Parts: sequence; structure tokens; C-alpha cells
Amino acid sequence: MHLLFIAIILILALIAIRISNKSGIPALLLFLTLGILFNFFGVNFKDYHLADKIANLSLMIIMFYGGFGTNWSMARPVAGPAITLASLGVVFTSIITGYFSYKFLGFDFYQAMLLGSVVGSTDYASVSNILVSKNLNLKYNTASLLEIESGSNDPTAYTLTIVFISIILKEKISIPLLIFKQIFFGIGLGFLMGYIFMKIIKTLKLSEDGLFSVFIAAVMLGTYSLCDFIGGNGYLALYILGIYIGNKEFTHKKEVVFFYDGVTNLVQIALFFLLGLLSDPTKIFHSLFYGFILMIFMLLIARPISVFLLLKVFKTKFKQNLLISIAGIRGAAAIAFAIMAVNSGANLGIDLFHIVFVICLFSSLIQGSLMPYLTRKLSMFDPNDTVLNTFNYYQIKSPFGFIISRIKKGSSWVNKRIKEINPHFDLIIAKIERDGKTIIPKGHTIIKEGDTLVIGGEMFFDESGKELEEIKLSNGHPWVNKYIKDLHINKTTLIVMIVRNNKEIIIPNGQTQLNENDRIVILKK
Repeated sequence: MHLLFIAIILILALIAIRISNKSGIPALLLFLTLGILFNFFGVNFKDYHLADKIANLSLMIIMFYGGFGTNWSMARPVAGPAITLASLGVVFTSIITGYFSYKFLGFDFYQAMLLGSVVGSTDYASVSNILVSKNLNLKYNTASLLEIESGSNDPTAYTLTIVFISIILKEKISIPLLIFKQIFFGIGLGFLMGYIFMKIIKTLKLSEDGLFSVFIAAVMLGTYSLCDFIGGNGYLALYILGIYIGNKEFTHKKEVVFFYDGVTNLVQIALFFLLGLLSDPTKIFHSLFYGFILMIFMLLIARPISVFLLLKVFKTKFKQNLLISIAGIRGAAAIAFAIMAVNSGANLGIDLFHIVFVICLFSSLIQGSLMPYLTRKLSMFDPNDTVLNTFNYYQIKSPFGFIISRIKKGSSWVNKRIKEINPHFDLIIAKIERDGKTIIPKGHTIIKEGDTLVIGGEMFFDESGKELEEIKLSNGHPWVNKYIKDLHINKTTLIVMIVRNNKEIIIPNGQTQLNENDRIVILKK
């Protein structure tokens, strides 16, 4: 029955995504609403400890993949203002919001500061979802700034949350030492594990796609656990780890992107649905006033003060700062930290969870809907490029791919110029490897025997799943030790590729002899 329940949720989530794409309503808001609706059908889920574990794992994956998808070459020019907002910006926003809650809403001082800390960071999933779904490429490299800020600011909010939980619990700790360990070990271990990861994959030469994704998952979980054990910020370590390896090139990177893209979408659905499921409609109603007031205050006062004040030194434009202020959407991290605070055992005089719920609800609805409108109203939309260049993983999803071809003796391409070949094909010869050197090909470049050509073009996908077929020549197969020209195969069948010894790829011709254990790819009409 539980599996059926999960299946129904996932199907409804897919429908919600379709509705979001057509209507412009943030998908995560729909997941939130979906969770609330299940409360009216008798589902009574109130296990905050299980929710804490799910939220923690979800945030780990979101943080890692957020770093992995950051295109550092695009982000580098805006790294200064982005990191400033991700650190000091979160501190300023949290303190301003906390002080407002204390002074004007009558909350206990430390509980007010805890609330400000929990909602201090902006949500990477919401921001990137809006930018990509609406293809909002922003002027002045603002999309990259928002990406790196929203992707890296959760660790700051986490540290502040830990600090104020410790104060409320009256734990005897050194606050400066706690903050130092969180930052120092988080950054240091993230880079160290990234370096070790790249060394390992180059040494072991892992070849199985599925196992490679499992290996990355193990490294991710190990990095977080080790960092948390020594007192560092595990989320920060994961974000740094993600950036480090996401901007390196390695075999099976594309498979990793598709794997984590699906997993990240799944945990985002789970996290927002979980928040809705944990909520109590009656308590939501009682928290509407506080949540709405705080969300509006953060949107109009706390976030803009932090943005305009801190970005003044970087001489950013007024309309750019205004859009950055609007983009401060609250989401996944606030949910995870609110659940963590409830589970901490701290004696809270406010309904922290439901106030955060309402803040995220209105933030996603109002700010998520305003971003596309204000982007065009402020003339911040850049039609000359696509926002997908900002994200590593969207570039990897491109249908454009590369193959290599070695020019053998007797090839019809030997001693021909590039311009004599390219007009006949929808492809580009991207580079030539000759005698250990790289040659940038031009139209007049002559191809020589022994050259290795890197050729780019649109990749083929067999939608039917029936045209391309792979078989393995086992002992006793009638094709073993025969030449392709001697095979009795019909005219609608073609052997297009042979994989030998699980690593050597052979493009066959009639004179190619087939061996035992060869894997053969066949095209059938």
C-alpha cells in the first residue's frame, strides 16, 4: 500500500511539472500544495525525525548537484558579488529579519534570530527552475551571479541556525571556534575530496556507468559525514566538491549528469511534498499573519538592504540589484533547517515550522511569479544568448556529440583538405591529433595518414528502440572467425560497430574478421 501511495505521488508530481511549464506557476509551489491536499484525505504524517533524515539527504544532493552544475568560467566574473551575498548577505538578511521579528512581532530575541537564520538563504532549486523554464538569460551576467549565490548560501544559513540552536539549548561552546571550523573544514575538505576523487578515477579507470554514479554517491556521502564528524560544514564541503569535479572533464560525465538530474528532481519533489504533508491546515491558518508579514518584510526591506548595501562596492546597476532582490526566493534549505530546529529539542515559544511554511509558500508564489515579469519590465532580459550556458549540466545535455576517427593507410580522406570533405556532411572536424600535437583545423588544412580526427555532429536517438541491436558472439556462434563479406545477411541489415575486448571500438568493412566475445551493434530496417 505504501508503494502505491508513493507511485500516486510521483505521477501527480509529474502532472504538476507539466502544469508548471504551461502556466508559469513554480513547480515547487505545486508540490507544496499537493502535500497539503493529502492532509484533507486523512493522511496524518507527523514523524519529524524521519522528515529530518529525508530533508538532510535531500539538501545534501541539492547542494552537491548545485555545485556540480555551476559553470565556473561563467561564474568567475561575478564570483565576488555572488560569494559576498552568499555569506554576508545571508548574515545581514537573517539579522535584519530576526530583529524585526523580535522588535515588532514580539518574539523572544534568540528565537527570532533562529527564525531569521532558518529563512536567511535563497533557494537554488527555485531560482534555477525559473531561469531555465522561462529561459531568462539576464544582462550583466546576473543569471550566473544568482546561480552561484543561491547555490552556495545555504551553508551560511546552516551555520547561523546551528549557532542559535546552541544558544537556545544553552550549550557551552565557543561561537567563534564553531564558525571557524564550519567554514575552514567545509572549504578545505571539499577541495581535498575533489582532488582525491579525480586522482582515483584516473588511476582506477572505472568503466561501468552505473557503478560510476554509485561511486560518486559514495564520495558525496563520505565527504558530508567526514566533514560533519570533524565539526565542519558538510553542505559547504559538498558544494565545493561539486564545483571542483563538475568543472573537470572525465569519462561518463554525461551519464552522471542525467542520473543526478533525475535524483535531484526527485528529492526536490519529496522535500516540498514532505513540508506540505507535515503541515497542519489549522496551524497554517494561525501562522498566516506572521508568515506573510515576514515574507513581505524580507522581500521589500531585509533582502534589498542587504543586496544594495553589499553590492555597492561592486558598482552593480540599480535595476540589476532590484532583480537580485526579487530573486531571493525561500525554499528547500529553509524547510530542512526548520525541521532540524524542531528536532533539536529546543523549547520554542513560536510555531517555527508553520511560520517557515507560510514564508516559503508566499515566497514561491509571489516572487516566483514576479521574476519573469520584472525581468522584462526592468529591461534585464538578454535575447542574444541562452541562460543554459550558465549551467554545466544543460550544456552536457546538448544533442551535439563527438566521435573520433583514425585515418588509416589507403583512406579516401588522406591528403584531402578539410573544405573538400565538410560540404558533403552535417558535421564539423573539431580538431586533429597528429604526432602528439593538436591541430586546429581550417578549410585548407590537409588530412594525413595516421591523423586522429575529432568529429562533432548531432547524435542519433532510436526512438523505436528496435532499429539498433547489440549481440555478443559467444563460443559456437556461426559468425565467429568469419569475414563480414562472407556473412549471409539480408540487405536491410548492417553491422555498424564492433566492440572488442570491452574497450576497442572497430568500424567494420567487408574485410573485418569477427572474433569470439565480440559485441556487435547491428542496424536493422
